[in-house]
Amino acid sequence: PPAPTAGPVRRLPRHLLPLRYDLELWPRVRPGQAGPFSFRGQVNITVLCRQDTDEAVLHSAGLRSRGAAVRGPLLGPGAAVEVAGLRQEEEDEVVVLELRGRLRAGRRYVLQLGFQGLLEEDLVGLFLTRYTDRGRSSMLIASQMEPTYARRVYPCFDEPAMKATFNIRIVHDPSYVALSNMPAIDVSEMKDENGSLWTVTTFNTSLKMSTYLTAFVVCDFDYVTRTERGNKIRIWARKEAIGNGCLDYALNIIGPIFSFMEDVLNVSYPLPKTDLVALPEFGAGGMENWGLMTFQEPSLMYLPSAKFTSRKAMIALILSHELGHQACEQTKDVLRYFFFPFQWFGNLVTMNWWNDLWLSEGLASYFEYLGAIFVDPKLSLDKIFYDHVVQPVLREDSEIVRSLSESEDKIKGSFSLTSLFDSITYNKGASITWMLSGFLTEKLFIRALTSYLKEFSFSNANQDDLWTHIQMVIDAQDEVKLPASVKQIMDSWTCQNGFPVLTLNLTTGTIIQEEFLNQKNRRSTDHNNNTWIIPISWMRNGSSQPLMWLDKSSKVFPEMQVLQSEYDWILLNVNISGYYRVNYDQLNLKRLAHVLENDPKAIPAVSRFQLIDDVFALTQFGYVQIETALELTKYLAREDELFIWNMVLLHLVPENLESTLKNYEVYPLLKKYLIKRMLPIYHYYAGFIDRNVDALEDDYFAQVYLEKLFATACWLGLQDCLALSSELYAKWMDNPEYKIPFLIRGTVCCYGVAVGSDKEWNFAWEMYTHTDSTENDKDILLSAMSCAKESWLLYRYLQYGLSDILFSSNCTSSVILNVMAKDIGHRMAWEFVTENWPLLSERYGHELVHDVMKVMGRFVNTDIQIQELQVFYNATLEEDEREATTLLLESTKSENTERRKLLIKIASWLEKNVDD
Repeated sequence: PPAPTAGPVRRLPRHLLPLRYDLELWPRVRPGQAGPFSFRGQVNITVLCRQDTDEAVLHSAGLRSRGAAVRGPLLGPGAAVEVAGLRQEEEDEVVVLELRGRLRAGRRYVLQLGFQGLLEEDLVGLFLTRYTDRGRSSMLIASQMEPTYARRVYPCFDEPAMKATFNIRIVHDPSYVALSNMPAIDVSEMKDENGSLWTVTTFNTSLKMSTYLTAFVVCDFDYVTRTERGNKIRIWARKEAIGNGCLDYALNIIGPIFSFMEDVLNVSYPLPKTDLVALPEFGAGGMENWGLMTFQEPSLMYLPSAKFTSRKAMIALILSHELGHQACEQTKDVLRYFFFPFQWFGNLVTMNWWNDLWLSEGLASYFEYLGAIFVDPKLSLDKIFYDHVVQPVLREDSEIVRSLSESEDKIKGSFSLTSLFDSITYNKGASITWMLSGFLTEKLFIRALTSYLKEFSFSNANQDDLWTHIQMVIDAQDEVKLPASVKQIMDSWTCQNGFPVLTLNLTTGTIIQEEFLNQKNRRSTDHNNNTWIIPISWMRNGSSQPLMWLDKSSKVFPEMQVLQSEYDWILLNVNISGYYRVNYDQLNLKRLAHVLENDPKAIPAVSRFQLIDDVFALTQFGYVQIETALELTKYLAREDELFIWNMVLLHLVPENLESTLKNYEVYPLLKKYLIKRMLPIYHYYAGFIDRNVDALEDDYFAQVYLEKLFATACWLGLQDCLALSSELYAKWMDNPEYKIPFLIRGTVCCYGVAVGSDKEWNFAWEMYTHTDSTENDKDILLSAMSCAKESWLLYRYLQYGLSDILFSSNCTSSVILNVMAKDIGHRMAWEFVTENWPLLSERYGHELVHDVMKVMGRFVNTDIQIQELQVFYNATLEEDEREATTLLLESTKSENTERRKLLIKIASWLEKNVDD
């Protein structure tokens, strides 16, 4: 989301209710002009007075008034209420019309306000963007109103529950086209005070909607179009992108996703048209404005020739997400694939206020994955959902101190509002929805959603309204039995911070729940003893068992007592049916490890991922020892799922530690242990790279994670990997037209340079400076050149970095940080920074200092090293920053000391198990 505004969120009094806006916007922009630019406008808001008042209060921020009047009460001939004064309260972002008379309850009035504002390039409110199309510089105007930026464009009642209809017209230069939420119904001409000609585009009256969904684009774009069930769909983009076919994929899937959402929810899309605009610059992945959705270009564009990219799946996700909003304006409006669900969740039914934002974003994020799988059935829904949604948010949720549904009084200011657009809202919201759909069954869940959408269409709701509709569906059938009301169950997940960890004792069949906290927080007395009402899907010896519920802090499940065979095992939370982690006693863990080694497929792939990831997370938080987690990695030679390998490697070889791990005795042991287990999966994929790389086009996880597997294999010194990198890099050197397989291009370039000499490095430099290189190629080569193993090449690279002729200024810091992150480069880069600080400081200032601190921090192990860094920071930082830096360095040293202890334990375990 865009940068937050300052100041508190002032809720408006409920004396006046907006019914209709008649809004004219006139951006004073002509092609080729230099600026600065402004816009002016007029808004007439028809309101219903609900309580006598002598003032009208509405939102306005950063706008200058051009006059105000109040007409009414309506139906009276020419009646008016005189405006005594207009008071702008900038801090609260409101404007107050002080009246000489009173507005009377039950009567209608029209507030008439003229205004003007500046058109900035800040990506919020109404903003200007400069871009290049077919070699020519151009400008466009677009808008981003969510959450509270509509008030920067026109005075309004800028709260989600204050819905109204909108009659919009835009005055613009004749060479541009204007778009808004509804179809254009008239295009005419007018002259300004100087006799210059402008075009006036008038749009049809909108449906009843919230101000944050109003949208405006004025541009010189082309479009591609199709019609789906009477809904005219156009995708607008730069002419060059349209000509290259970059929007064809998005156009082909958008109609089917629309139809899928309509069919699943049994609620028709209520607008006659949908425009999607690919903006060269945009602050969010996408925005679900009703009828006029806006996106960053990468969210919609896919080059037909780019076979090896996961972008197709990303586009399907983003589109599904935003379309989900279109039907649910009730629920409100990131990985932002679900724009289509938003058309139902967020737009049709909108949350009452922002504290229930998850109703819109979480539901849309859940449906985005359903929509993406519908478009591309080859994608594995449960694997992608757990890998992209559940696992990342479980990592964050134990550290973030907020619940999914916050009380209004906790949300104090615009910053708090903007900060709600985070992974808790999107990913935890989607994970909780997944769990809810799981224990209800998808059939009952969809039935309840349809009922909820139909009751609250063009209106607002909160989470209790959703719970009520689900309860009604549950009460009307007798297949699904719940241990408590839907509200009691779901409030335990949405109104409490964090999530639980369940511990199973196999001998007694007892399961205990507690909040998942790190050691420090577990020891503190501040945390609440929260309990959740938890659905437990489980498996015994590979057979699925009936769903169980844990509705108190501990409970005995006789069915889970395992006393017979020494090989009987239990697995909880099968296929991520619940939003929690699981801890097992040593007996069950030993049996699960035995299953993995003998018959890994007896445990479903997602559950294998979850089992190992849970144990590593439990290790990190001090619930179990690292040796317990390592026992579960012995089987990996039999693991053929790339997404599981990726997770294991992120735990054992985190990217930010690659450079430091080589300094420890753990490296040769890790090398021997992992290479032995990686060989089967490495050779499987290397075979495709060698013989038929096109066959991997539909392997989603190969597109996303093969690079990490190959990079780790090369980092561990696997000769086959180093030889393959050298061979493919040499092929490229012989024929610069040759394309290194996209999936491993970064690894091949890095190790092609690393294994080579100055000849390989110079070729990378030549390709980097080649005018035809894409930004992606340049990024890969910028990193690859820091992989050189000869010190003089790295030193020369750093020197090149200082030249503003050879590099654009934003690349210099990348050069320094890339070299600094390498095991042989960090010392050299550090000395380079300290020697050249006056020049670097002038260019980058404190931003570079902070980046350097993060990278150098990985190598801080002793007081002397801290002292050396501190001397430098004392000389470069302001006094108030020095203290914070000292604390940061001390904490980094402490973390590194803990890590060293952990690595000693890992090394000790590997010594005993490396030859197994």
